[in-house]
Formats: sequence, structure tokens, C-alpha cells
Amino acid sequence: MKGIVLTAGGGTRLQPMTWATSKQLLPIYDKPMIYYPISVLFEAGIRDILMVTTEHDLPTYKELLGDGHQFGVNFSYVTQPTMDGVPQGIVLGKDFIGDDSVALVLGDNVFYGSGFKQNLAHALENASKGTATIFGCRVEDPTRFGVVDFDAKGTAISIEEKPVVPKSNYAVTGLYFFDNSVVEMACNLQPSAMGKYEITDICQQYLEQKRLKVEQLDLSFAWFDTGTVDSLFNAGEFIRVMQQSTGVKVAALEEIAYEAGWIKRAHLLKCADRLKKTDYGKYLENIALSTRH
Repeated sequence: MKGIVLTAGGGTRLQPMTWATSKQLLPIYDKPMIYYPISVLFEAGIRDILMVTTEHDLPTYKELLGDGHQFGVNFSYVTQPTMDGVPQGIVLGKDFIGDDSVALVLGDNVFYGSGFKQNLAHALENASKGTATIFGCRVEDPTRFGVVDFDAKGTAISIEEKPVVPKSNYAVTGLYFFDNSVVEMACNLQPSAMGKYEITDICQQYLEQKRLKVEQLDLSFAWFDTGTVDSLFNAGEFIRVMQQSTGVKVAALEEIAYEAGWIKRAHLLKCADRLKKTDYGKYLENIALSTRH
């Protein structure tokens, strides 16, 4: 499976912070925002990742992530010239995807909670069987989100964008797993009345074909769409509290890669040495010296 991370949004709700930089390069506590959605793909075992960004931000992302060798993965890059909607990332990544299935994650989404790796495993299995998967997270005010309703077997029944009367309390998060047929769907998609290409319209096609599954995230699960100042602050505070209470870094890409066997101890120690003046570097060093790989 291939992975695509979308980072080309304008971040207008976070201005003036985003006037000169990509929203996804802003910090969420001790790491760049972009580390968090990338960590989701790492946790799913996806090692071929396409970063969709702007021409302005492309050099910075390449400087931050490179070709991925420091994580034992492969990063590719493509620029999105116009902000025409999420499905455009699939169209731009058509050659990258090839004949594979694909996971698509929005660059401003943060996921944290128990059972998530099992949710990801289910989504991978669904894609191998020609079924798409979206992830539903229970929210207090579903009228602010895309809302999905589903049956006891996790099969989607309906999807609505910001409904006045929601059919469920489950918001559709910014994480999608598709089989390869999504490429043709995205390439043939028609713009909405707003002039945008909507990911909801792709999900609706899968729903009508009875090929759309919903992974219900645990009730204690934390999901943040960090597109506003308050949500950005709340996500950072949540990560700070969780890390200090558990002693475990969230979305430490080098640690995930090391535990997966993608990089060796010597390489992890080099990564730690590069960051030796930071708590992050000391954390990586401790992981390398306290485990056997």
C-alpha cells in the first residue's frame, strides 16, 4: 500500500502564523505537526509516502524529511498548483499509486488512542478486499463535521456534510484507506456546487457500491483537526500531558521506524546524537540503549 499526506492547504484560519510557512510545519508541542499524520502511515506499515505540498513549501519539506532514508522509508514529493479539494491529491499521485491501494491522510490531523493499530490493520485488510475504510470518531457537536452512520457490522449507511439533523454522532476524520479503484473515481470526479472536488463524493460512490466500511474509534480516542488556533493549542496541551504522564513520545517517527525494524540501533543513535541538546534526542538515545534490535 502507498501513502499520501496532504499539506497544501492555505492555513487561512491560522493566519498570521501561516503567512510565511505551511500550517503543517507549525509545532504541536515538541514536534512539527506533519510528524503526527506521517506517524499514522508508519504505524500502518506504509513505507512509500507521497507528500503533496505547494511549490513555496516544497524546499522546506525536503529539508525536514529528505528522501526518508533516516526513517527507513521512501518520501516522494509533488506540488499542488491549485487548492481544488482532497481528491486532487489522488489525481496528482496517480503514477505514484500505480496498481497499489492507497491511504490518504490530511496533514493537520492528530490521532491518539487505544486500539488504533488494530483499526489500521482492519483498514489494510479491507483495502486488499476492494473495500474503502473511513474512521469515525464520536463528537459532541456532529453538525460541524462530515457525519457517517453505519450498521453493527461497520458498513456505512449514509454520509452527510455538516447535517442540520445528524444521523449519528460520528464525525468522519481525515484518514481514508482505498483500493486502487479510487484512482479512476478521482480522475472522473465532477466538482461540487462550490467548485471543489469533494472526498465525500468519492466515499458516496463506495457507499452506493456497498464497499465502504467504518472503523469506529474507541470512545476515549482523541482526534484533533488542528486547523484553528484553539485546536492547535489544545492538541499541543494534550500531547504535553500524555507524554509527561506516560514517558512515551507520541509520533516519534524514528522510534516507530526502529521498532518496526526499518532502521538499526546504530542509525537511531546517530539520529539521537543529531538532537542531543533536546529532550527528544535524549529520548531516542534511551530507546536505542534500553532495547535489543
